[in-house]
Order: sequence, then C-alpha cells, then structure tokens
Amino acid sequence: MSLAYKTSVLVVATALALTACSFGPSGEAPAMPSPEHYGAQTQPSKTVAAGGIAQQFDTGATLVPQWWRLYRSDALDALVDEGLRNSPTLAATQRTLAAAQEELRAQVGASTLPSVDGAVQVERARSPVVPGLGPQQVQYNFFAGQLLAHYTFDLFGQTRYANSASAARVNAQAYELEAARRALAANIVGMAINVAALDRQIVLTERLVAVANETANEEQQRYALGSVSRAQALASTQDAASAAATLPALRQQRACAIHALAVLIGRTPDNAPSAPELDSLSLPAHVPVVVPSDLLRSRPDIQAADAAVKAAAADVGAATAQLFPSLSLTASMGRGGFSWPAVLSGAGGLWAIGAGLSQPIFHGGALFAQRRASIDAYEAAVLHYKSTVLSAFQNVADSLAALDNDAQTLASTERAAQAAQAAFEDTASRCRMGSLPSTAQHASEQRYLDAQVSAVRAASQRMNDTAALFQAMGEPPAGQPQATLTE
Repeated sequence: MSLAYKTSVLVVATALALTACSFGPSGEAPAMPSPEHYGAQTQPSKTVAAGGIAQQFDTGATLVPQWWRLYRSDALDALVDEGLRNSPTLAATQRTLAAAQEELRAQVGASTLPSVDGAVQVERARSPVVPGLGPQQVQYNFFAGQLLAHYTFDLFGQTRYANSASAARVNAQAYELEAARRALAANIVGMAINVAALDRQIVLTERLVAVANETANEEQQRYALGSVSRAQALASTQDAASAAATLPALRQQRACAIHALAVLIGRTPDNAPSAPELDSLSLPAHVPVVVPSDLLRSRPDIQAADAAVKAAAADVGAATAQLFPSLSLTASMGRGGFSWPAVLSGAGGLWAIGAGLSQPIFHGGALFAQRRASIDAYEAAVLHYKSTVLSAFQNVADSLAALDNDAQTLASTERAAQAAQAAFEDTASRCRMGSLPSTAQHASEQRYLDAQVSAVRAASQRMNDTAALFQAMGEPPAGQPQATLTE
C-alpha cells in the first residue's frame, strides 16, 4: 500500500469525522465569575466626608461617556477636547483602523465575488520553417480580446472563516482605538490636576522658604546680640536652606508636567497651555460602579480580548476547512484572429469554460500542523481574555479602595491643617501682644504651611484616583442609556 494511498485514506477519514461537528470553536468568550463586590472587603456606599464631599458609590448606575465634565471646569474641558481633536497619536491610531477596514473590504470582495478581467493582445511574430519546404520564415499578426472570469466556491467555509477572523481583528482594533481615546482623556485630566496641585505647592513652599529665611535672619541677629547660641543660629540657617532646596525639584516636576500636557493635546512644549487652578476643579460627588457582569461589556480592553478570541476561533475553522476539497470555475470569451477582418468575422469567436477540483493529499504534515497551531493560538486567546478580565476586576477594586483611603487621608490632613491654622492664629495674636517672640510665630506658620502642602497633595490624589475609577469603569455599550452630567 503506497504512502499516497495511506495519506488519502487518512484525509478522507478525518474529513468524515470533521463533517459531523463544527470546523472550529464557537468563538464565544469563556464564562467568568461575577463576584458580589470587587475588593477583598465589601465596598462602602460612600466615603467619609473630606473637602466638604462624601463621594457616593452608585452601584449599577449608568456610565458617563464624557466623565471629565463632572469636574465642572471649562478650562479642563477645553484641554480634553483639544487633545481628542489634535493628538497625533490618536489620529495615527484612527488612520490605522481606517486602513484595516479598507483592507477587510478588499479581502471580502476579492474572496466572495467572482473576478472578471479584460485582456487585449496584439502581437506580430516571426517563426522559422523547415528548410526546403516553402519560405524560410513566416511572419504574421495576431489580435485577440477576451473577458476572463474566475470563481472559487467556498464549499467548506474556508473563505468565510478567514473573512470572519479578519473582521474580528478589525473589531479588536476599533476597541483598541476606543481604549486609546479614553486613556488619552484620563492622562490629560490627570496631568492637568498634577500641574494645578504643583502650582499650589510651589506658592506654599515659596512662602515657607520666605518664613524660614526670616527666622534664620532673626536668629543671626539674636546670636550677634548673644541671646541665642551659635548652634541654634546655624540650625535655623540649615532649615532655611533645606526648605529652599525643595523648590527647584517642585519647579522641575511642574515643568515636566506642563510639557507632557502640551504634547498630550498636540502642542509643542514651548506652546504649553494654561492649566486650570486647583480651586476651579470640583470633585464629582457621585461615581458609578457597574456590576462585574456589565464591566465585561463596558471596558474596551475586554471587548478587544473578546474579539481576539473570535478571530482565533475563526482561524481554527479556516485551518480545518483547508483540509477539504476546493472547487474553482474559469470562463473566458472574446474574439481573435490573424487579421482584423478575421477577428470581426464569425470565425473569430473565442470561448472557454472549465472547472477544477483539488484535494490536499500530502503536504508533509503542514496542514495538520497549521491546524494544531491555530488551536493552540485559540487557547492562548482564551487565556488572555481571562487574564484581561481579572486585571480589570483588580483595576476597579484598587480604584475603589484608593478613593475610600484618599477620603480618609484628606480628612486627616484637613484636621491637621485646621489645627495648625488655629495654633498659628493664636501664636500670632500672642506675638502681637508681646508675650511670644516673632520666631515662635514663624515656627507656627511653617507648621501650618506644611499641613497645607499635605492637604493639597491629598486633595489632588483624590481627584486623580476619581479619574482613574471613571477610566476603569469603561463606557456604556452602544444603545445603552447614558447618564447625564448633572448630579
């Protein structure tokens, strides 16, 4: 029994077995757990009150597409709008998606419809003849015009599976574009908040440095009069220099942040925008928390992973279908002859029609290896989908925990700042009455300024983590009612 015969028997047996079932997986995303809550602990319904706001966690509420408008800052809205409109990175992603969509249209048209081509041939030729029999050479003209048609029947769905895989990959690119758009908006919001917070910290630190310098000068004067030790005067000078050393680092952070913000919105760093002031930003009092099952449809990264599963499943079907026979039809018609009168006469008609059937018999195991490879790729896509969902759950859980802890941190720093302010006002009053030296007032003011810097950092972190939660929640699927921007 020959190797070719054995191979053909194996192929036929495989074909008969496969015709009884689907050529590939269904492409449906695997079932994922739907926990009652995201974190290790049940999330509270609201945070503690801080900054005058106790944020509400609205479980099951609809999402807000343009969530940054909840900060109620026209300057922030303008920055995000400009970034979404002018970002070259986002524009490049959009053009890449458009190119993929056109390539898909070309692939579907070329693979599912017959191809028809026109051909015209004009030829002048010279042919030798047998010596002694007639002229030594023959010269002639030939004219022909034809229409050529070709069509391959998709008997076992190889073309359909291949087109489905390409369409799913284009869908994945569309979801990736949406993810990039949302990430850009979140980055702009976060960078604008950082710039506003750094502006406030720089102002407070400049005042803190000024107070430290005043204290150092007074201590030097008192040392000259002999009322304080040299060590105390040097310690005051050291404190003033240490406070001054923090300013360049803050200014550098601010410069990097504003440059990054300029690039995010499509500008050059020398044309950086004006960032909104921290007081002009309103912390959203309500944040939607979608249930885990709805998160699978609202996060574009999960949707992209789902599309990748569908594409990999279709690849398995295409790899299986190529094991089966392929049927093609060809046809042509036209006119031809050795002179124009002959071409135009009744004898000049040309036509042909044919059919071809091919069945893979032996390819060195390549076709079966390709099918096994596509199955492995499908399993990898399923595992990647599961990993993406779990990472999304973790992302939301971390963001919810961060908001709860941010509110507690801000509440504590506010209490510390209020106590420091009261102590500073009391000390300043006693200094005006002459019961305390001016250095006591300076020391009290420094503690108050330090507390204010801590409160600014806590407030900005809370705003940033709120933006991160909106980003983590995704966007309402098409057709789902969307929340308004009112609270």
